[in-house]
Amino acid sequence: MLERLEAVEKRYEELNRLMAQPEVVADIERLQSLAKEQAGISDLVAKYREYKRTSQALEETRAMLDDSLDEGMVALVKEELESLKAHLESLIQEIEEALLPRDPNDEKDVIVEIRAGAGGDEAALFATDLFRMYTRYAESKGWQVDVIDSSQSGIGGFKEIIFEVKGEGAYSRLKYERGVHRVQRVPVTEASGRIHTSTATVAVLPEAEEVEVEINPDDLRVDIFRSRGHGGQNVNKVASAVRITHLPTGIVATCQDERSQLRNKMKAMAVLRARLLDQELRRHFDEVARERRSQVGTGERSEKIRTYNFPQGRVSDHRIGLTLHNLESILEGELDPLIDALATSEQTKQLEEE
Repeated sequence: MLERLEAVEKRYEELNRLMAQPEVVADIERLQSLAKEQAGISDLVAKYREYKRTSQALEETRAMLDDSLDEGMVALVKEELESLKAHLESLIQEIEEALLPRDPNDEKDVIVEIRAGAGGDEAALFATDLFRMYTRYAESKGWQVDVIDSSQSGIGGFKEIIFEVKGEGAYSRLKYERGVHRVQRVPVTEASGRIHTSTATVAVLPEAEEVEVEINPDDLRVDIFRSRGHGGQNVNKVASAVRITHLPTGIVATCQDERSQLRNKMKAMAVLRARLLDQELRRHFDEVARERRSQVGTGERSEKIRTYNFPQGRVSDHRIGLTLHNLESILEGELDPLIDALATSEQTKQLEEE
């Protein structure tokens, strides 16, 4: 581990020298690339330097015990030793976690797709609740949310909503949300007060850069049509909605949220690139449909990653066996307790495999 840390520190110092060179300063693209690399290792370098300082302080404090000290001073030195040892152990754990392989998509923006599953209108209302939850969470992080496309049910819920989340580390947090979410509550449409179980599926796709996914324009079919409201009526007099079909794979991306045809096309292309990148990342599956099922399942009630139980006011994440009794605050976007626990569980598994 120490050899790896020495190499990282040397690279950090090399990056400092490179970024000070006039020819690098004049090359904006290269300067940005080096700055991004440096930012990616700066925390690890800071921890390693703190580790070296603490190790040296520990050795110097141990050496003090060899001197002729009175009883009171010996007690103080031993107390300082225990404090330094605890700090060193904490640093080692932090460094080990920082050295774990990082998901290359963690810093990317994301495209989130929420679809109503089993449960009819109640599932569509639950999909709306999830969209609101993620919107509130994004707001708390200072991220930008931009709706790309949506389809509403007759009573106002979303049968489907696709939106983009832009912000630092968006994928690193939201990736834990993909899967089947289950809700247990009395629907507003239920006159007898009986509890229903419904589901919604959440897919989280890292947004792809153009250089990551090569798309041949000849492989695309672009259809332009008028945007429609949930009742089927045209909401724009001018045809501005865009549907792009990737002919080799059959993947379709649609955007009708903007009044500008150009902006709708740009958003639809972003969705298409994300879906193609997702397919490439999971290319060991036979087809796109199978990939989607691997991420969100079929939406059946028995397939779930998390349950939102309204009568008991609890949320249970079945992947790590965690139950929290703060349903209301979680639906208001306070997701960090859940996401932190999931991230810690993943790190623990990785450390066990190292």
